[in-house]
Amino acid sequence: MSRSRSRVRVRTHPRTLRVRPAGVAATAGAVALTVALAGCSGASASEDGRSDDKGKPRTSITVNLRGTQARAGEPVRVTLAAGKLQQVTVTDSKGGKLDGKVAADGRSWTSSRKAAPGTAYAVEARDDTGGTATAQFTTAAPEKVNKLALVPGKNATVGIAQPLSIVFDHEVTNKAEVERHLKVVTSDNTQGSWGWMEDWSGRSRVDWRPKDYFKPGTRVTLDAELNGVDSGGDGGWFVRDYTTGFTVGRQQVVKVDLDNHRLKLFRDGAQIKDVPMSAGTPGGEKGSWRGTAVLMSKEGTINMRSETVGLGDAYDKMVDSSMRLTWSGMYAHAAPWNAAYFGNANRSSGCVGMSDADAAAVYGEVQVGDPFEITGGDAKGTIALNNGYGAWNLDWAEWQTKSALR
Repeated sequence: MSRSRSRVRVRTHPRTLRVRPAGVAATAGAVALTVALAGCSGASASEDGRSDDKGKPRTSITVNLRGTQARAGEPVRVTLAAGKLQQVTVTDSKGGKLDGKVAADGRSWTSSRKAAPGTAYAVEARDDTGGTATAQFTTAAPEKVNKLALVPGKNATVGIAQPLSIVFDHEVTNKAEVERHLKVVTSDNTQGSWGWMEDWSGRSRVDWRPKDYFKPGTRVTLDAELNGVDSGGDGGWFVRDYTTGFTVGRQQVVKVDLDNHRLKLFRDGAQIKDVPMSAGTPGGEKGSWRGTAVLMSKEGTINMRSETVGLGDAYDKMVDSSMRLTWSGMYAHAAPWNAAYFGNANRSSGCVGMSDADAAAVYGEVQVGDPFEITGGDAKGTIALNNGYGAWNLDWAEWQTKSALR
């Protein structure tokens, strides 16, 4: 297959040359944009990049992306045929800028971020003599866009066990590439790691948890620099960046002892609550989960119906002081109908039930993100990784293996 050649007519001016495309034809791969980068006037351009008809030296730049259907998801690369690049600026139609770096030999520049889909870009290059050149291109629009949901919400204050959690609208198969663009910064250099899983909803999810519980007062910031990243497979493109940040609040741990039927709340290591409770009936699906759960939400008074958790028509109640612990429906809440068993037997349908007064008192003290450490033999198993925030039920070494970059 023959290739057509791209011609660019150049009108020269002192220190600056303006480029006007004339009948540019598509070619495969990177395309050389012939642009004079000289500080003299009165020269006519030579498209071969060697010299003009007066014997003066000429040069050109090559931009790897061009036209109106350029491929997204690649860095922008600008190469100078002769001389040295002083500066390259790449801006998009919304005023955003792609930062980059000139190579040590001064002959090329590469953006640190990738070109996003459906975006128009303008390139301006300046050489060490003061000459300038410009080019434009637009990337092809995405066939599918992937979006995400972030937890916790921006500027939230949460407990010491709260992970960063990202759930994606579409499947992510290019996990390593996505993870590379998720930047977590903490105010005290907390050690942490990402871990991938299938969310309870069936969607792709990745959580970031520290090695140990956060220290109170830690500020956590996430910069998800995903604009221009391909999810892989049929997941679609990301077309924007995301940011969120939260602060870690009080140091609190709730300890639930299934065997002794007690719930205790500790703050800064000191016990501030000790209340009798009744958890799930052992020996079947009504049993409670053991392990570390993270308080997902404080939902107040809600309607609880047994069919939503696979228990038929066992109950349909309005329940006060409801504190969600898992996606599968395990709560800590007020359960005055079970008062005969508080402190002496587990006879609930899986939740941790307390008196109205005790549940209200605990509800008033706990914060979303507090760990509920549940121990004892009267359990139906350990909380799964994706059943709420179950990452704390893996030791640190196991958790690190969930990263796509390990």
